[in-house]
Amino acid sequence: MAATGTGWVLLAACLWGLLGIFGKFAQAHGLSPLEVAFWRALLGGACFALSALLRRSALPRGRDLLLTLLFGLSGVSVFYGSYQLAVRAGGASLASVLLYTAPAFVAVSGWLFWKERLGRRELAALLLTLGGVALISLGGGSGVQVSALSLGWGLTAGLTYSLYYLYGRVFFTRYDPQALYAVALPVGALGLLPFVEFAPKVPAAWLNLSAIALLCTFAAYSAYSFGLRRLAPTRASVIASLEPVVASLLATLLFAERLSAPALLGAALVIGAALLLSAAPSEAHPEGR
Repeated sequence: MAATGTGWVLLAACLWGLLGIFGKFAQAHGLSPLEVAFWRALLGGACFALSALLRRSALPRGRDLLLTLLFGLSGVSVFYGSYQLAVRAGGASLASVLLYTAPAFVAVSGWLFWKERLGRRELAALLLTLGGVALISLGGGSGVQVSALSLGWGLTAGLTYSLYYLYGRVFFTRYDPQALYAVALPVGALGLLPFVEFAPKVPAAWLNLSAIALLCTFAAYSAYSFGLRRLAPTRASVIASLEPVVASLLATLLFAERLSAPALLGAALVIGAALLLSAAPSEAHPEGR
């Protein structure tokens, strides 16, 4: 049972690691980062809607619906857009690593809004995250553009991805997550629509967009969800931390992106901080990217 769960989570990590790769390929075909994010939200939302319909999952209503709509604008529109902008500005490997600042943002949010105590574990993780981002900023690398823009978009992606933890604390146990995504992703697509300039698309562009929606969004979430049914959340998070490793290896092979030694150390600190926080008993684990 555990071996099966490990396989599902490992598959999810590999699929999430492909997100920046497919995004970079799609952008190379003339699509803007925000158009890539738009189609990811729209096509991925259609997959979740069909799944929720087949499962006959109840949709959120009333106040829960309103909060889900707001989550769609922040956790989908801003998150999906900023991640693709980070890929364009700095590279797929850098964007993937900076995404793992999300648990640090969760710890700070819990302290600010829920009066949760910042213990030694949380403070150590925050220091590791800050030190890791500083080393990445100073280290750079070959084929990796470390700039205020790439760091800003990458950290924005990490911040808005942290909303999945916060939103999930309440709603992922109350509703079928696929039903929630069936609402949030189309709303996120609508939020992106005013900022998208649609480009002519060759078949290869549609292939990459479809891969992002089907593999990196719907299939990756489903695989991680299957894994969580068979593994403890902490163990699942440790396995899922392979995502930036997969992204970095592929970015090296396909785009000649290579983080310098100090930047690699910084990346290790950021991922280590995420793992440290994932072991905290109060930690919530998101079920999507």
